[in-house]
Amino acid sequence: MKKSVAIVGTLDSKGEEHLFLKEVIESKGYLTITIDVGTTGLSKFPPDFSVSKSINIKGMERSNMVEAIIEKAKKLILDLYHQGKVGAIISAGGGTGTFVGTSIMKILPLEVPKVMVSTVVSRDMSQIIGTKDITIMHSVVDMLGLNSISRIILARAAGAVCGMMLANNNRGKELPRVALSLFGFITQAAENIKSILEENHFEVIPFHANGTGGMAMDEMMGESFFDGVLDLATHELVDAMFGGYCGGIGPQRLQTPVGINIPRLVIPGGLDSAVLEFDYKNIPEKYKDRKIFFYDFRSAIRLTVDESRSLAKTVAYKLNQSHNPIKVLIPLKGWSEADREGDVLFDVESSNAFSKTLQKLLKSDIEVIKVDYHINERAFADAAADLMIKMIKDQC
Repeated sequence: MKKSVAIVGTLDSKGEEHLFLKEVIESKGYLTITIDVGTTGLSKFPPDFSVSKSINIKGMERSNMVEAIIEKAKKLILDLYHQGKVGAIISAGGGTGTFVGTSIMKILPLEVPKVMVSTVVSRDMSQIIGTKDITIMHSVVDMLGLNSISRIILARAAGAVCGMMLANNNRGKELPRVALSLFGFITQAAENIKSILEENHFEVIPFHANGTGGMAMDEMMGESFFDGVLDLATHELVDAMFGGYCGGIGPQRLQTPVGINIPRLVIPGGLDSAVLEFDYKNIPEKYKDRKIFFYDFRSAIRLTVDESRSLAKTVAYKLNQSHNPIKVLIPLKGWSEADREGDVLFDVESSNAFSKTLQKLLKSDIEVIKVDYHINERAFADAAADLMIKMIKDQC
């Protein structure tokens, strides 16, 4: 079956724009499926599906109406995808249209191209995009019917989504995959581990532990993309405590969905410190007596003993909720670039408080292994990679 490009939009207010997308895409030899997600059901042209006509939204407040349409449209697009009918999705809109279009796109997996032409690209799009591979294209002009400028933008968007379908890499999985979380303070550890795993014929999929990266990794773990997860950089959990630079995580970070049996190796990479946005010229008063590693426009503050204990409780709680194979590997000589003997963030008492609290609270079937290395040493990478490989083989 030849797959179609799903054109999703508010066809009552943005009908001309979406009809133009349809015509350009079909002129390139691609099939289309049009889905109206407007609230009135008064489409400017007959769509293949009208969501508002399939549900009872009469009498609802606008916000509830929009949410109801989104939920119904997500079910519709997912059904069409599972039937093999949808190979890409595109939408165009303003503030509401962008919210509705991207909310629907997020239900589709990584392999499906997603293009959103939006008038509000200048806004913070982090929540709009979330963890998904959505391509956002700035409309430049507002959308009030077609004109010579909007036709150029929309035609390029239509060409882009067609090109994305054509460029899909269907080679599939060739090697067992290991997800690897990392961030700047432990880059050497990540490079060493990646090298060792690749030498052992594993494909390494890296995720930047910037908040979104860890969430995306856990989400893809839930979709069984990986054979193992080597969670080297769990630093996001510290920043979540402090409202730090990488703290934009949800409650599901470090928890494995029910029914997923993929092994996870957890390492306290970056759990020694919180990264906050200040430099040596403007240290917040409450941190002036703390151990601080000045990095760039960001600085890392060392956790106190009490903060480390509190963090350990959070980590233990999250890991105890999971039912997949989990091990914890702790490097005794430091957890980041500036956390080693003689460096500014080194604090054995704080690290020990975390390790002892964690070990005390974890379920008996979660093994905690301690090795006498620094996280960025090659010997630690050997230990971590070997343990990850063994955990994967034990599941085979």
